[in-house]
Amino acid sequence: MKYIYVFLLFIPLSLFSQHSINGTFSPASDYTYAFLYHATPTGSDYVDRAQIDETGNFTIPLDSSMTAGIYKIVYALPPEENNFDFIYNGKESTSLTYSVAQGLEFTDGNENKLWSSYTNSMEMVNMTISNYYTQESTDKKAFRDIFKTLKDTQVAFEEASKGNMASTFIKANTPYIPESYEDLSTYSSNLKRTFLSNIDFSNTLLQSSDFLVDRVLAYVFGMSANTSSDTYKEDIDHLVNKMTQADLDIKTMLLEMIWSRFKNMDNPEVANYISQTYLMTLAEEGNYLTLLDGLKTYENNQIGKKAQNFDLAVSQHGETMTTSLHDLDIAEHYLVIFWSSTCGHCLDELPIVKTILSSKPNIQVIAVGLEDEAEGWQKAIAEYPDFIHVLGLGKWDNPISNTYDVGATPTYILLDTDKTIIAKPYDIEALEKVLE
Repeated sequence: MKYIYVFLLFIPLSLFSQHSINGTFSPASDYTYAFLYHATPTGSDYVDRAQIDETGNFTIPLDSSMTAGIYKIVYALPPEENNFDFIYNGKESTSLTYSVAQGLEFTDGNENKLWSSYTNSMEMVNMTISNYYTQESTDKKAFRDIFKTLKDTQVAFEEASKGNMASTFIKANTPYIPESYEDLSTYSSNLKRTFLSNIDFSNTLLQSSDFLVDRVLAYVFGMSANTSSDTYKEDIDHLVNKMTQADLDIKTMLLEMIWSRFKNMDNPEVANYISQTYLMTLAEEGNYLTLLDGLKTYENNQIGKKAQNFDLAVSQHGETMTTSLHDLDIAEHYLVIFWSSTCGHCLDELPIVKTILSSKPNIQVIAVGLEDEAEGWQKAIAEYPDFIHVLGLGKWDNPISNTYDVGATPTYILLDTDKTIIAKPYDIEALEKVLE
């Protein structure tokens, strides 16, 4: 072992550390570490980290074993929001500056400077196009001049990027250029129609970067003033058609991202369309069990579906009877509330619910307490003797809350006498309107 150690001392240091990624963060006091990850089509692999010194500077050596590709710097929490990509071609170091006020700027490294310069140039031309249409101009010469500049800019950067990794991104970003004058409606339609035309969804470099995600989100959510569900569905169909050559992982990842966005937008029609038409099949093919379970859970908790069953205990005439939600037959409507004795909003709103329902004897409350321990819950439920109480230990990892896809407390779900979901009020104000 000693001989091996001595031998290693004579290996040139350049074999271990040829290049580096270094930069300056501002204000320095806001940052502690820079973490380096190698981005892949399906995730990111940790590589190294460096402490950001008191002047905001950091340096991470890039040894000779590091392959060319997309790398990511994470500089704060949460990591998915506080990071940026950069291109590493295995041939040069990269230098950058980052500040809250000025954003990201690459100061050394041809690949990243080229891509950054390209995006800045295209942004300036696109602002000119936007101004042209905002002013409702019909000056056809000005129109031709603007789009000639756009074409010349694209051609110049394609030529400058030959032999570079940045070329992949520049070509994928090739803009739509009209052959003759187009009014705003025609231009917008053609821009959207061609927005994904130059993207190779099977390209590993694009898959590993933020490019595909940004492009897809811009296409689905930023290309049309028409936000009807039918338009969204058409756009999803077009996107899937363009992703024909992409592998299973990429299709699934992108469609899951869009599905989640519609889920968070409270648009179950489009979310379920994505799930039923494409994503459920992809999840089954890829054996993505967690995703499959999430899709089914979301679909099972939509208005019009029968509420998921769970056990509960009902006290009547001094006796406690064990039964289930589906077997319960004591009211015309049931209000299921997911709450917690440690939730301030819940403690504020439950008394309001109690007051509202004091004049509505046909509604029975079933309050599911999501708790880490029973003591606080036991004290709190004494204020609501007319509610049916269910203790859900494990809080967010409770079987009932998981089955109902509960992500916040309080959550309100109104059921009819057959336990069919008829309303899911967002908050106490919405609940009051529904109960009216």
